[in-house]
Amino acid sequence: MIEVDGLTRIFRTYKKQPGFWGGVRGLFHREYEETAAAKDVSFRIAEGEFVAIMGPSGCGKSTLLNLMGMLDTPSSGSYVFAGQEVATLPEARLAEVRKANIGFIFQSFNLVDELTVRENVELALLYHAVPAAERRRRVDEVMDRVGIAHRARHRPSQLSGGQQQRVAVARALVAEPRLILADEPTGNLDTAHGEEVMRMLRTLNEEGATIAMVTHSPAHAAYAGRTVEMLDGRVLVQTRRAA
Repeated sequence: MIEVDGLTRIFRTYKKQPGFWGGVRGLFHREYEETAAAKDVSFRIAEGEFVAIMGPSGCGKSTLLNLMGMLDTPSSGSYVFAGQEVATLPEARLAEVRKANIGFIFQSFNLVDELTVRENVELALLYHAVPAAERRRRVDEVMDRVGIAHRARHRPSQLSGGQQQRVAVARALVAEPRLILADEPTGNLDTAHGEEVMRMLRTLNEEGATIAMVTHSPAHAAYAGRTVEMLDGRVLVQTRRAA
C-alpha cells in the first residue's frame, strides 16, 4: 500500500542578523538554518499491516506520519500510495487523496466540544457527500463497533479519556479509509484506558485495517506486527514481532 523511498523533509528557520540598509543599521533576514526532520527514509507498509513507529522525542516520527498522511509534502524522495506517486502532487489533489483514503487518530482526540458523540463521528462524512440515510447507517455501525453507541447523545466533556479516544477512532473509521494513522493515540490516557485503546486497534487490524502508529511505549508497540525505530530523522532498524 505504501512505498517510501529516500523521503526527506527539510525545514528552514530564518535567523535575523545585523545588517545595513540605506546606511541605517538594523535587523534583516540574512541567514537561515536547515533542519532535516526526515532523512532519506525508505520502507514499505503492506495492506493489512499494523506498524509501530518509535524513537525519542524530536526524532522525526510525527513528521514521517504527517508525510504519510499527506498533511505535509516532502522536500525530496518518492512516496507511492496505493500505486500512485503522491510526493509531487499539488495540495488540492493531495487533499482529495487524503480525504478518500486516510483516517487520523490524534493524541489530543480533536473532538468538537459543542457537538454530541454522534455529531462528532458524522462530521467526518460531511466532506464526502454521503446521503443522510447512509451517514446514519455508517455512524450507527461504527459507534457500535467501537463500543460507544450508548454515549451517542453525550458531549465530549461528559466522557472519560478512553471514551473520547473511542469516539476519535470511530470518526477515523466511519469514512472507511484504506489507512489509519495514529499519532500517540494513548498519550493522554492512563494505563488502563491506554491498553483498552490498543486492544481495540489490534482488533481493527485483525479485521483488515491497515494501521501506522507513532508511540513512545514499547508495550504498545508490541501490539503491532512490525516496529520501525527512528533516530535523528532516519530509520535505524525494523523488527517484526514473532508469530
